[in-house]
Amino acid sequence: MSKKTVAIIVTYNRSMLLARCIRYINNQTITPDEIVVINNGSTDNTVTMLNEMGIKTITQKNLGSAGGWRRGLQYALDNNYHSAWLMDDDGYPDTRSLEFLKNSLNNGKSCVSSVVIQENSSDRFVFPLPILNKKQLPCLISFPRKLRTLNDFKKRFKERDYPFAHLFNGALISIDAVKKIGNIDNRYYIYGEEVDYFFRLRSVGKVISITDAFHYHPDVTKRGYSKVKIYYAIKNSIILNKNYFDNKLLRNIASILVVLLRVAKRNGLKSFLSLIMGANKKTFYLAIIRGLKGNIGMDHES
Repeated sequence: MSKKTVAIIVTYNRSMLLARCIRYINNQTITPDEIVVINNGSTDNTVTMLNEMGIKTITQKNLGSAGGWRRGLQYALDNNYHSAWLMDDDGYPDTRSLEFLKNSLNNGKSCVSSVVIQENSSDRFVFPLPILNKKQLPCLISFPRKLRTLNDFKKRFKERDYPFAHLFNGALISIDAVKKIGNIDNRYYIYGEEVDYFFRLRSVGKVISITDAFHYHPDVTKRGYSKVKIYYAIKNSIILNKNYFDNKLLRNIASILVVLLRVAKRNGLKSFLSLIMGANKKTFYLAIIRGLKGNIGMDHES
């Protein structure tokens, strides 16, 4: 198999941000052999714009982020690519990102990923890197628990590589690894598929972040949580804790508290109280019950 790379972008109704992402991909020091956009049923001008740009587009109904990544990796498998470079539509890669990633996808690695930097910053991570314990799992109790800036990382570690990655924001995945572990599990729908795939990839090779490969992304800390996202965030986190993590009870409690705190901060106190004792309490408690039962799948009740 030739060492061809396909860039895969999953999009939904973000045509302007998508166009920016494509421009930065085309401006790489090493460009991918093809760009493919998985259009999750956009209703804006996404398809028209992509046709005008001459970008290959696969349009499907909105199957969530997991369904988008699954379709993209299937395209890479069907077309004999060596690697797939995956990213959302609202971020964009630094000019040398693919060059650094391709040069690093070797020596038993199944995935190498960029670090995700806030687009208006040169240092702050959008998704902080966790401190890892002896099992190479994120620490529950550690000071600090997470590295929030590139400068924090450099103070603590001399290496450029880190054995953890936040997938699908500039992650380069070996298709040989995909053949070994299978495709994305689309039952996660909109939350947790990246965590599941991280551990599955790690079962067949190293998964690392390359700290000189940057992927720029908007700050997500102001984005509100929809009822659907709250449901899958809680339920899927409990399932993932059972499948991959230690100290499951403590992690379940922590996962639920994190979602509640984010809802309180981003959506407001009214939304928080609605989950605990108000109109949306069914969503909250069903998510916990179904998560504990391991009921993975698209089962949210509107």
